[in-house]
Amino acid sequence: MAEARAFWIEAPGRGGIRRESLAPPRDGDVSVRALASAVSRGTEALVFTGRVPPSQYQAMRCPFQAGDFPAPVKYGYASVGIVEDGPRDLVGKRVFCLHPHQDRYVVPAGAVRLVPEPVPDSRAALAANMETAVNGLWDGGPRVGDRIVVVGAGVVGCLIASLAAKLPGARVTLVDIAAREAIARALGCDFSRPDRAPGNADLVYHASGTAAGLATALACAGFEARVVEMSWYGEGAVAAPLGEDFHARRLSLVSSQVGAVAPVRRARWSRERRLDLALALLDDPRLDALVTGECGLDGLPETMARLAASPPAGALAQIVRY
Repeated sequence: MAEARAFWIEAPGRGGIRRESLAPPRDGDVSVRALASAVSRGTEALVFTGRVPPSQYQAMRCPFQAGDFPAPVKYGYASVGIVEDGPRDLVGKRVFCLHPHQDRYVVPAGAVRLVPEPVPDSRAALAANMETAVNGLWDGGPRVGDRIVVVGAGVVGCLIASLAAKLPGARVTLVDIAAREAIARALGCDFSRPDRAPGNADLVYHASGTAAGLATALACAGFEARVVEMSWYGEGAVAAPLGEDFHARRLSLVSSQVGAVAPVRRARWSRERRLDLALALLDDPRLDALVTGECGLDGLPETMARLAASPPAGALAQIVRY
């Protein structure tokens, strides 16, 4: 039996590397050697610090999770690797899999999707984030010429903004701290700090994960506009300013979550088709700017602790190299 090494959350706020044995692949399985994986910082920070509410333990399980919340648990869903054994048409191919941070793994062949040739490993590892952004675009329904504001220039917010900015006539503004201005410009968007965020927007996305950001998003929305909430707060309670003119402006506050395909596409789109689209959309060199940190698997326990405690200003995607 082959041996693998994987990142585990041993207790809230503490990670470690464990060894495990891998059974040989059976018919219909693939054996994958990981090349890179991405840390989904918002969700994984909540998982790392034990802030998944018990009511969401089942809903928040990732496809190849081991252990249970709050800990010990092996968690993650953004791995890129090369198939070393399995069906002949997949051997030697780069694939993406919703798998935790682990250097080798065996999964059903149907659980992997081919990575387009032009997309490098680090960008391909952002496929789960891009899938979230695609679902958010579908839930928000942006239209030609819209004034769109995205509050929170993290990875998901930046991906939403980059896609929306390609809509003809759309004007997209990313709202965040000053350290994010350069990435906004690189993605073809306007930039604003929260205290100067534009108002009267046709569509607003909130992706900052903070109550202050949600208040800013609501303030940016124009009459009868839609505010799409992309943040997940775990067990935290968030105060939303629904007084004053919230009702007079007839605002719509809607949730978006990647676990199910958006209703407007659900009749025709499978999760597999949506993931293939996400991988194809990553064929955009501008998105390399979203990768701001790298570490090896052995360094991930310390890196996760640092990211969960006090992420550096301006930090975006964290990539694990194998």
